[in-house]
Amino acid sequence: MLKVRQVSKVYEGKVSYRALSDINLTVEDSEFVGIMGPSGSGKTTLLNMIATIDEPTTGEILINGKDPNRLKKEKLAQFRRRELGFVFQDFNLLHTLTVEENMVLPLTLDGSKVSEMKKKAKEIAEKLGITEIMNKRTYEISGGQAQRAAVARAMIHTPKLLLADEPTGNLDSKSSKDVMEMLEAINEKEKTTMLLVTHDPQAASYCNRVVFIRDGKFYSEIHRGNNRQAFFQKIIDTLSLMGGDSNDFSSVRI
Repeated sequence: MLKVRQVSKVYEGKVSYRALSDINLTVEDSEFVGIMGPSGSGKTTLLNMIATIDEPTTGEILINGKDPNRLKKEKLAQFRRRELGFVFQDFNLLHTLTVEENMVLPLTLDGSKVSEMKKKAKEIAEKLGITEIMNKRTYEISGGQAQRAAVARAMIHTPKLLLADEPTGNLDSKSSKDVMEMLEAINEKEKTTMLLVTHDPQAASYCNRVVFIRDGKFYSEIHRGNNRQAFFQKIIDTLSLMGGDSNDFSSVRI
C-alpha cells in the first residue's frame, strides 16, 4: 500500500536543515501504523510528504504503486481527494457549515449528486454515532464530536489511506479513547490502511505497530501482538530510552 524508499528531506535556507535522513517504511494493506518521536524528530515532515503536501529531497514515496509527486497539479489534487483521508489535531472543520455539510465537502468538490451525498453522509454518521449532530454547527458540539465529524469527512469517499496527525491532541482522555476506538474499528471493519502521528502513548497503543523516529532517522519499531496493555508499556519504555523533554510526550493515561 505504502512504500517510503530512502527518503531524505533538506530544507534550504541561509543554513540548510536536514529534517529526515534515508527513511525506509513499508505499510501493508489494512495495517494501522503509528509514528512517534520527540518534537523535531521529523515525524510530521514524513507525514506531510506521504500526504503529498511536501516533496522528498531524495528518495521516493509510492502509494498503491504510484508516485503522486509525478502527477500534474490537477491530477495530484484529485489523487489527494480520492485516495487519501486526513484527520488533524484542530479538526479543520468550517464553522460556517453544519456537520453534514462539512462531511460532504470532498464529495461536493467531486461534483457528486446531492441525493448521493446525503445517502453517504447518513450511512457514515450512523456508523460513527453522530447522527444526532448532523444539523449542528461546529461551535455547538464538543471536541470529541468535532473529531468524529472530521473522521467522517475523511472517510466519506472511502480513501485507501487515512493519515492522522495528532488526532487526540486537543481532546480529553474520554474523548481520546472514543476517537481511537473508532479509528481502530474503521481499520478492522473497513480495512482502511492508517498512519497515525502522535505524542500520546495511549493513542499509539491502538496501532498494530509503532515506528520511532529520532533526529530525522529511523530509531526502532515495535509490534502490538495480542496484549494492548503490554504494548502500551513497551511504547513507554521505548520513549524513555529515546530521551527528550518530558513535555515532548502527552501525560500517560491508562
